[in-house]
Amino acid sequence: MQGLHGGAGQAVVLTEQPQQDFLVVEPAVVQHGDEAGQPFDRLTGLAEEEFGDTEDAVASHGDQLLITQKLLHTGDGHTEVLRDVHQLEEGDGRVQDIVTVRDGTHSPNVIWSPPAWRYRSVSLATIEGARGRAARTDGGTDTVHDGGQRLIGELLDRRYRVDATIARGGMSTVYRGLDTRLDRPVAIKVMDPQFAADPAFVSRFEFEARSVARLKHPSLVAVYDQGHDGDHAFLVMELVDGGTLRELLRERGPMPPHAVAAVAGPVLDALAVAHRAGLVHRDVKPENILISDGGEVKIADFGLVRAAAASTTTSNSVILGTAAYLSPEQVTSGVADTRSDVYSTGVLLFELLTGRTPFTGDTSLSVAYQRINQDVPRPGSFIAGVPPEFDELVAEATHREPSHRFANAEQMGSALRGIAAALDLPTYRVPAPRRSAQHLSAAAAASAPPLGAPASPVAPPTVHLHPAAPLSPPSPLPAQPGVQHTRVVTTQTPRPPMNEPPFAVEDGPDDGYRYPDFAAERQRSRRTTIVWLLVILMLAVAVGVGGWWMGSGRYTAVPTTDGLDRGAAVTALEAAGLSTEIRGQYSDTAALDTVLGTDPTGGSRIARDGTVALLVSLGRPTVPPLPAGGERAGIEQELRNRTFTPVDGGQAFSAKVPIGAVAALDPAPGTELATGSAVKLIVSKGAPPVDVPDVKGMSEAEARASLEAVGIVVQDITTDFDRTVVAGDAIATDPKSGTRVNAGTSVTLSVSNAVRLPSMLGRTVGSARDELSRLGLDVKVRQVTDTDRSFVIGQNPGSGDLVKPGSTVTLVSLP
Repeated sequence: MQGLHGGAGQAVVLTEQPQQDFLVVEPAVVQHGDEAGQPFDRLTGLAEEEFGDTEDAVASHGDQLLITQKLLHTGDGHTEVLRDVHQLEEGDGRVQDIVTVRDGTHSPNVIWSPPAWRYRSVSLATIEGARGRAARTDGGTDTVHDGGQRLIGELLDRRYRVDATIARGGMSTVYRGLDTRLDRPVAIKVMDPQFAADPAFVSRFEFEARSVARLKHPSLVAVYDQGHDGDHAFLVMELVDGGTLRELLRERGPMPPHAVAAVAGPVLDALAVAHRAGLVHRDVKPENILISDGGEVKIADFGLVRAAAASTTTSNSVILGTAAYLSPEQVTSGVADTRSDVYSTGVLLFELLTGRTPFTGDTSLSVAYQRINQDVPRPGSFIAGVPPEFDELVAEATHREPSHRFANAEQMGSALRGIAAALDLPTYRVPAPRRSAQHLSAAAAASAPPLGAPASPVAPPTVHLHPAAPLSPPSPLPAQPGVQHTRVVTTQTPRPPMNEPPFAVEDGPDDGYRYPDFAAERQRSRRTTIVWLLVILMLAVAVGVGGWWMGSGRYTAVPTTDGLDRGAAVTALEAAGLSTEIRGQYSDTAALDTVLGTDPTGGSRIARDGTVALLVSLGRPTVPPLPAGGERAGIEQELRNRTFTPVDGGQAFSAKVPIGAVAALDPAPGTELATGSAVKLIVSKGAPPVDVPDVKGMSEAEARASLEAVGIVVQDITTDFDRTVVAGDAIATDPKSGTRVNAGTSVTLSVSNAVRLPSMLGRTVGSARDELSRLGLDVKVRQVTDTDRSFVIGQNPGSGDLVKPGSTVTLVSLP
């Protein structure tokens, strides 16, 4: 293949495959010739410079596509103008089309074919107000979809009637339909025929049905049925009357925090159900979130779902998902798990708060790769009024390292509910978009002709161009000197001029009516005239009063209450017919219970029965007490609630607080500080190390006190014999004295059971035997006459010796 500057070139680059909505990443570096080793971006510029003649076309999402109209010959690097596609002849295999695509996200992409030269045609069509998509195939023939119109009125599987098109995706079209067996409105998702013949695509399509059908949750679009009818594979799903979150964002722009929580809460709850079932959505974005007319938020389109256990098997050359919402690991390795959905949801929250995605670029690849080296910025840096708690929620959800994110949607949903409770966010019913594709399809279905009646065409028929069957244009096209561009025909519904009223009344022919004679009119009763004058006067008064009420009468001004105490401010607002809501706010200068301001501000217009929030001073904040357990996240949140900034204060030993928990605050709890002050969090390193003390010879009580003084717990006490320690005193510990242990360690204390012998000399044998037996000793007597009345004249061991319990004591006696 001849390179752009005459050298042999070999380059395959990022291409967009519209039929799959995937980004396929292949080597993008020139292998040979003058441009060897250069990245593709350099070649892109050369291609645009060399092949610059373009003409607009329309993509399915309404953005522009620029189609380069140049041909490249084999062998000599020469270029010539592309002739009109209708004039290309069969067998014209010497030419090669080069297409540059710009759609606002995927641009610019230049496509070179492999070295084998062949003709590749381009086909374009206008479908449903320029919403069609041209899909290029590897076989060399471009095909154009008809926007799904050919199925309207069909009955799938002898049960599901197709009524109107709702939307078209990468691999399928979604229709509004009717389950004729149950008389139930449904949404029908039909795969494009070229994919229905592919077993791999069909398998994925059926897996989608089985995966989602197992999940039950109010915020998941339910799947009712799936099947085949001819060359159509389809899903039957719950019909959600409403629109998409994308359509709502286009209508209303960024959302306030309470609306963001109302949208994200159900989305995270639904994802949590999928995550517990081992499923990963992989494509969380506004287009896949539906809002019903009743305010329900539901997540749809698990078309890219994979079982979490098998999600790592994706080819390294394929990135599944939408570039703006991909996680870093999806971009670098194709790996996706529950934390990837968490990342995408974090990007979604960013977009809801700011009205834009965090990363932008000229190409999808540049957008996707920015997140590898850059953190998602704080939403508050783009739009004022975003609470810091939402900044931190987005930051944790979109951390570049998956292990630092929430582990799954359930954890992220719990954090979101905690923030909503801490900020006291009001409940909110999410409105459905007014002019959604779903509403338009419902109107189209309602106005459609009965089955069997000829339908009015809404767009010109699809034009297919194929090298084996050259086509002539539907009408002669005037020749142009020089360049002849590929023709793109678009249709638009005519709109009336902006100054034209919505309804116009035309003057009709004279119907024969004649005004009465003036003289006869003067003969009417004066009483009738007076009655009509009174009616007109009453109507004028009513209109005036109504206009005053609808204009300024129903409004009043918010009284200025700044600097008043709380009670006086409430009285002033109630006197103006307004309700009050108290909001505490810390202040370094205002005394406790002094009014800092109102929301709306003083002097603003408000409905007479409206509610005004009083911002009341709480005084200077104090450091909060430490809760039991020292859970760090909760302590940091409480500090922020009091305007403080939590900072790392190092580590310290603590015998009572577990490792990793907060052991102390600096300044200490109860300290009064200025708003915004920093408070250090000192984290526990666990119990400090101590040496076991020597307690030998101490009484049991003294030994226990000595051990507990250093934080050691006496868990058990045993008895043992020691010839040097009297009974009841400590002998040793286990671990032994001098051993280094952590405070709180349990030890065993050994206490002596030695018996100190009393003197038996001069006592009778019977008396001595009884006392020694009470001490647990055996007695042996050596005497001439063995009677208990004999007197002891000797003993062994001697008096005062320490002996082991059960030892034998020998007594010597005389009669």
